[in-house]
Amino acid sequence: MKNQNYSVSQLQVSNLLSMVQLGEIAIPEIQRPFVWEHDKVTELIDSLYNGFPIGYIITWQSPNVKLKDGNSSAGKKILIDGQQRITALRTAILGEMVKNKDYADTSIQVAYHPVERKFATLNAAIAKDPTWIKDIAPILNGNKKQSAIRKEYCALNPSCDEDIVDEAVEALKEILSKQIGVIELSGNLDIERVTEIFIRINSKGVPLNQADFVMSTIAANEVYGGNMLRKCIDHFSELAVRPEFYSILLKNDKEFAESEYCQQVEWLRKENDDIYDPSYVDILRVAFTAKFNRGKMGDLVSLLSGRNFETRNFEEEIKQDAYKKLTEGVCSFINETNFKRFIMIIRSAGFCHTKLIRSQNTLNFAYILFLKLREKGYKPELIEKYVRRWFVYSILRGRYSGSPESNFDYDVKQIDKHSDFGEYLKEVEAAELSDAYWDFGAIQQLNTSVASSPVFNVFLASQCFQNRKGFLSTAITVQNMIEQKGDVHHIFPREYLKSKGLTRADYNQVANYIYTQTEINIQIGKKAPKEYLGYVHDVQCCGGETKYGGIIDHDSLRSNLINDCCLPLDLVSMTLEDYPIFLEQRRKLIAQRLKEYYYSL
Repeated sequence: MKNQNYSVSQLQVSNLLSMVQLGEIAIPEIQRPFVWEHDKVTELIDSLYNGFPIGYIITWQSPNVKLKDGNSSAGKKILIDGQQRITALRTAILGEMVKNKDYADTSIQVAYHPVERKFATLNAAIAKDPTWIKDIAPILNGNKKQSAIRKEYCALNPSCDEDIVDEAVEALKEILSKQIGVIELSGNLDIERVTEIFIRINSKGVPLNQADFVMSTIAANEVYGGNMLRKCIDHFSELAVRPEFYSILLKNDKEFAESEYCQQVEWLRKENDDIYDPSYVDILRVAFTAKFNRGKMGDLVSLLSGRNFETRNFEEEIKQDAYKKLTEGVCSFINETNFKRFIMIIRSAGFCHTKLIRSQNTLNFAYILFLKLREKGYKPELIEKYVRRWFVYSILRGRYSGSPESNFDYDVKQIDKHSDFGEYLKEVEAAELSDAYWDFGAIQQLNTSVASSPVFNVFLASQCFQNRKGFLSTAITVQNMIEQKGDVHHIFPREYLKSKGLTRADYNQVANYIYTQTEINIQIGKKAPKEYLGYVHDVQCCGGETKYGGIIDHDSLRSNLINDCCLPLDLVSMTLEDYPIFLEQRRKLIAQRLKEYYYSL
């Protein structure tokens, strides 16, 4: 039929599981941790038993690939939606083990009450109750004969009618003949079309994660080591967050432990830096973009399938080369030297804590830039300068906050196109970081009550970079407070402004925020700046009792206000009426500081 991009069929549960066992449908997620709660597995079995729909299983027929000798190799059917349901059926019906979060094998047993015709997840109480059949798997997978089950059950429950038990077991076995809908997407569809179809037929409208699609495609390929590459990506992202997982990994994934990848990720077992904890999506995105000079993840699925973008045919050589390049990209990503040097560069720009970095894609592209420049042989000092600046520029301008794939694609091509990245950076700075931006754009961005404002976070990073002290502090730096999970406070105290009738949008302006030691903030309380700063200026700096921090001379006060905190000097005499003027003044001071900081990177 013209424009028919899929076919729909109904398969019996037994047939579907047979196709999976025979490898006709590739389900790589069976090697990943099973995320469903055990009770959800029981609910699935109960739904099948009662004839309730459990949703469609969606497969993609990966295209046939042309071999070097001219012959064609049939592609596999890859499961792109329904992994958890299939895994649940395999463990409950076939009795197969699943992986828990520690990659250890575990079983999920569903118990059956033949008299009441109900299901439950096996627990200690049910295990002791003779009225329950403890595990339905031996019945459904044929390991136990129905007559044996009936006799065994009736021996434990003498008052039970054998016919009732027999009928109940027969009804249970009907699960194997229940129908499950299967939607098979054509192998001629590219990832964008597959995604579009998925969204339209999925009742919840949940978009297909292209990275999941890529991971499924990789794991289904054993010829070029995709299955082990997939494990490497998974395990690296887990170890980045949970270093203690390494010992568990050695114990529970022997195949990976004996691979060369295991040695490449071993360094993470002693790594606790959390500035950049990449997910498997991040690893794929960076490795792919850096190595293929493309930013659209959908292209990776096509390349891993052997697609020739010019002829539209699928060729084994392209497929082989794609796996080789992706493997190289992943290995560059997980390389200890690369990863640690990149983190060092980010930290050297003042980003000392994850709370200052709100965009993972900005980090991702900064790492892509780092890897590309290293590959091109740039001097280390230039790499550091360019990566720092691009990272900060990207945050200030929100370069990867919308349509990140398109921007990734454009930028990586520009890196490759320009023989001198410094020249390209100058072009971008001239266009997007001109005087107009610093004099107006940045100031407008600071006119917000959103505490996580990217521009304000860059200001905090600049304070860390320049080793600035906290408000009214003599020794404690902003970096000290950020790293110790300190909080920002209000220069014009919140309660003071609330008592004067100002709204949250007014008193929570980021230009009213400052890092202050908690004890200083408590002492300030609800006082206007004129009251507490006036005291510091008129009393504390003139030999009087120290009440607000340890500053005791006018030069130190001036330096703290102007240099450390970007505050106007006349703040010491300000009250409610001056608040709008104060916000305007501070936004300008912060914007100028940002400009100074950026060009010093």
